[in-house]
Amino acid sequence: MCSYIRSMDAERCSKKPGNAPIAAREGVVLTAIVENYIASGDPVASQSIARQQNREGMSAATVRNVMADLSEAGYLEQPHTSAGRIPTPQAFRYYVEQLLRRMASPQQALPLPTQEQIEETFTGVANATDFFARTSHILALLSGGVGVALTAAGDRELLEHVHFVRLGQARVLTVLVTTTGIVRDRLLMLEQDLTPSQLETAANYLNANFHGWNLERIRQELAARMARERREYNQILHSLEELWAKCAMDRSAPEKSVFVDGVANLMVSEADRKHLRQIFLALEEKQRIVDLLNAYVDSNHSSVRVVVGLEETMPEMRDLVLIAAPARYGQEHLGTVAVIGPTRMQYASTIGTVTYIAKLFGRWAGQS
Repeated sequence: MCSYIRSMDAERCSKKPGNAPIAAREGVVLTAIVENYIASGDPVASQSIARQQNREGMSAATVRNVMADLSEAGYLEQPHTSAGRIPTPQAFRYYVEQLLRRMASPQQALPLPTQEQIEETFTGVANATDFFARTSHILALLSGGVGVALTAAGDRELLEHVHFVRLGQARVLTVLVTTTGIVRDRLLMLEQDLTPSQLETAANYLNANFHGWNLERIRQELAARMARERREYNQILHSLEELWAKCAMDRSAPEKSVFVDGVANLMVSEADRKHLRQIFLALEEKQRIVDLLNAYVDSNHSSVRVVVGLEETMPEMRDLVLIAAPARYGQEHLGTVAVIGPTRMQYASTIGTVTYIAKLFGRWAGQS
């Protein structure tokens, strides 16, 4: 069973047990059942499918037999003996795979007014932080799910300026701004106290000597200069190295910013209050969202990915769907945009929205 689906190189999910492919007639019925369930949220009866597929020459008896075969293959389940059928996660995977194969370009699924609404949302964006914050909001608004945007920490993080403020004994507030507009503020606890004058000297030194430098390269250069000029500049460079290491760098896990919006949208689709609380708690832990996106989104590819059933990575996210795409400019990975929502979502429009915004950020980055 596939753990995710990607556009044209999706793993083959449209298989019955024993690797027997779904026949065309079964595919038509399964697609109709999924779309009816998305629209109504109610179990789908064979009579309603037979009425819709009358033009295909399918009788109610034929549809019942096909639905029985699909149930045996794991694509449908029956909540009650007298009720109709509802799609399983396997059915949604099949549906999304077929949908993506029919969509020559996912963003073509977006009507022109929606594209204009998205473009208007990003009018006047001044920096990457603002872009990703607006991204999570518009994704939540258009999808009815949870909009997520994740910045990438990489070579594009260049120093614009840094500022240090003494708050007390060996306590310093640092404000670091990158050239892409990412702003980081952090409270530092130093090994030795520094005066406001020393902090100003340190900030001036960094801003004058390293404006436009990659953040990791600054740390390496400070260490190199300290080694070369230890006697003359030992005290100031040691202070600089400590300030920089604590405020800007984590070599084991580069810092990323996460923007999440629309969590309340899940209240509409999730009736289990205990499960809903688990979901809310998981979404509040931003690092878990980072881990979730990293688990499923390959930054080296540009295609959209759809993951039905997230419980393998986050058990709290069972019965939810992830639709995500990396934002790229050329070969450079800039971040990830995504929607987390119920299986009963409008897949075509959500896939189109995520794809459109990911490409839009790439164009914006190329112009900034």
